[in-house]
Amino acid sequence: MLSGSDWTTLAVAVAGVGGTMGATVVAQRARRAEVAEQNRHAALERQQDREERAVQSKRELHSALNATTRAYRTAGRDIVLAFRRGEAADAGAFDAARQAYYDQYAQAQMVLGATALDVADEVNQCLGAGYHLIRYLSLDVSGTGPLARTDARLVQAKQWFAGPLSDAVHLLREALRAELGVDGALSVEQLRARALALAQAREALQQERRRLRPRQS
Repeated sequence: MLSGSDWTTLAVAVAGVGGTMGATVVAQRARRAEVAEQNRHAALERQQDREERAVQSKRELHSALNATTRAYRTAGRDIVLAFRRGEAADAGAFDAARQAYYDQYAQAQMVLGATALDVADEVNQCLGAGYHLIRYLSLDVSGTGPLARTDARLVQAKQWFAGPLSDAVHLLREALRAELGVDGALSVEQLRARALALAQAREALQQERRRLRPRQS
């Protein structure tokens, strides 16, 4: 039978073991919490890295679309100016610029937001209208020689590339800036209003082309 001192010794030993076990449990919990926090932090960093890479990729795509759109319009304008001077046009440079633009436009269609995509679609149609103007001018030049600077079709093409099509390229840039959240970019309402104005100018161009068509025969 245990004496009083033995019970005291046993109680102290049990308390010591319990304290050690309790400290071990606390330490294990603290370690698990630390590991969980490290994992959470690592996951957050990975998510931020993915988002940053996605934003950077979008910036690069926007930049490429903006650059190729400008280059396409510039190449078309140069052909119109060459026609006005009675010079041979660089059709190869124009075709290359057109293909580069369509390659970027095809990629952009997969990632652009609704408003930017609507603007890009209208700009694409405006570029297409410019392409058809040049195409018909080229056919006329090949068949009849240099056009007079005052030829209505040549004046029409010059005005389109210098006016509405130039505005279209600028509007696309604004739409891309807005999608990236750049300060000072146009609002959705402003973008849509200007896109509508471009559509109206394009329709007016089509009507004018139909009016001039009998003179092209």
